[in-house]
Amino acid sequence: MLHLGLDIGGTKMEAVLLDEQGNSITCERRPTCKTTYHEFMQELLSLIGSIRQRSPVPFSVGIGLPGALDPVSHVIKNSNCLVLNGHDLKADLSRALQQPVWLANDADCFTLSEAVDGAGAGAGTVFGVIIGTGCGGGIVVNRALLSGPNAIVGEWGHNPLPGYDAMQDGPAQQCYCGKLNCIETFISGTGFSRRFGANITAPEIISLVSEGEPAAVAHWAHFIGAFSRSLASVINILDPHVIVLGGGLSNVDLIYETLPDSVVPWLFSGTCRTRIVKAKYGDSSGVRGAAWLPTMDMS
Repeated sequence: MLHLGLDIGGTKMEAVLLDEQGNSITCERRPTCKTTYHEFMQELLSLIGSIRQRSPVPFSVGIGLPGALDPVSHVIKNSNCLVLNGHDLKADLSRALQQPVWLANDADCFTLSEAVDGAGAGAGTVFGVIIGTGCGGGIVVNRALLSGPNAIVGEWGHNPLPGYDAMQDGPAQQCYCGKLNCIETFISGTGFSRRFGANITAPEIISLVSEGEPAAVAHWAHFIGAFSRSLASVINILDPHVIVLGGGLSNVDLIYETLPDSVVPWLFSGTCRTRIVKAKYGDSSGVRGAAWLPTMDMS
């Protein structure tokens, strides 16, 4: 059977059709329609129809999107694609397509992709981390996504930064969620660049680090320290076999040279056997994970 994955973002929708071995049959991208929910649905159905015309056989449908599916009301909440909030996309799309549809948070899809056939393939427990605009996460155990009654599994970015100290970490940081000093405000790409100041981007800061610019080097050292404390708190609870990093900052190779050793002092252990690795599929992990969602119920 073939598996269609759809990744709905704030600016684009991406579709990829995979075979059972994970090979891409066809793919397509379109801008995300954010005018009204009805128009969004029409564009999404058009995208699926376009893939269907090119598919030799029927396919399952899985969707990854920012936000969460409320486990009680089944409507979408906390999505930055605002027209989706308050709607039961899963039921509406299933009705329109006359077939089942699977839906999950984009960070969950990222983690599932990397656990199934990515950098965490074969590992019992995989913790997926996205350090980009935000700081999300997901957990896969034995190739199955964990889920809970609050629909917030893996949302480690909204825990407070462990061991926050104003002398070490600077002024308290206000998070968009309304709380202070969320991990996301320190180690997401957005937080990393904002806290450095000077109106420069994360890649520009990394360039300064490579040149040995003192302020950038000190800022990077703090980033690794905050990242280490944050990951150690996860490892102490979950003890995953693999941590897979995605998002813009995950492409900085220096992370993998310094982070693993920096985590150890914060662990309830003298060593750290958890592998910390870069995502195999990069920006494509989310849409591939969406394609694999139905296989969790079919295995």
